[in-house]
This record gives sequence, structure tokens and C-alpha cells, in this order.
Amino acid sequence: MTKRILGIDPGLAILGFGVIEYDPAEIRALSPTITTVDYGVVKTTARTETGKRLRTIYDDLHHVIDQYRPDLVSIEKLFSYKMGSIILVAQARGVVMLVLAQRNLPFVEFTPAQIKQSITGHGNADKVEVQDAITRELRLESIPKPDDAADGLAVALTAWLRME
Repeated sequence: MTKRILGIDPGLAILGFGVIEYDPAEIRALSPTITTVDYGVVKTTARTETGKRLRTIYDDLHHVIDQYRPDLVSIEKLFSYKMGSIILVAQARGVVMLVLAQRNLPFVEFTPAQIKQSITGHGNADKVEVQDAITRELRLESIPKPDDAADGLAVALTAWLRME
């Protein structure tokens, strides 16, 4: 029986997500199969009031969960942003946490450095190195676009790589 991981890169303007699937029986195999189910973004418009933008994230994330039925959610932790944007990202992240609590979904959290370390082998990797690594690891034909969707896949892949 396969399991799914939903990776989320929180943001108010663009929330990236990626969904991967794996067979728990293969987790210790030499070449376990990981399948990319889908990836995408939830976008909100800058000129829309914050409350309505958060509502869009809330509604769309419920839709993503209904569509993909994840067994685990992996979320990127907040890190140092500009002071003005960290509050907005924190609000979006709060909505994500609320939806997960409402759905009683288990989740794990990783810092950007932990994600880079897991995906590329070093915590100072740049965006291109991470994108190349997920494209290779997930056997994709091209780098997922937009960048936020690729980040969502990286967050999901990190949860899979760190499973014990």
C-alpha cells in the first residue's frame, strides 16, 4: 500500500506544494521507488486584502488535501525574511497549521538548511542546486516550475529522505 507526502513551502503571495508517493515496504531497499504525483502553487493577488488572501489559502489547501489525500505533510519552517514579509508568511503558515489540525494530519517541519542538506548534501546549496537534485532524484524531465512548486517537492522529498 503506497503512502503520500504533501510538501508545503508557505507564502502569502505564492504557496508551493508538491506531492510524492512511495511504498513503505521499499523504504530500506537499495533503489526505492518515489513517484511524483503532482506539484503546483496556490496564488493570491497582492491587491487583495490580507484576510481574503488567507481565506484563499485556507480553501485551496483543503482542496489539495481532498484531491491528494496525504498521509504526512512536510512544511518548511520560517527563517529570516525581511521584517515586513515575515509577518505575512507567518500568517499564511498559521493558516496551513490550522488546516492540518482540522484535518488531523501529522506533519514534520524542516528549516531551509535542513532541506538543502537533505537534498544536495550541504546546507548552503543555492536554488539551482536544489532544483537539479530534485529533478534527478524524482526522475523528472525538467525542473518543476514555478520555483515555489519545486520548493514544495523539495520539502516533501526531505521528509521521505529523513524517514527512519
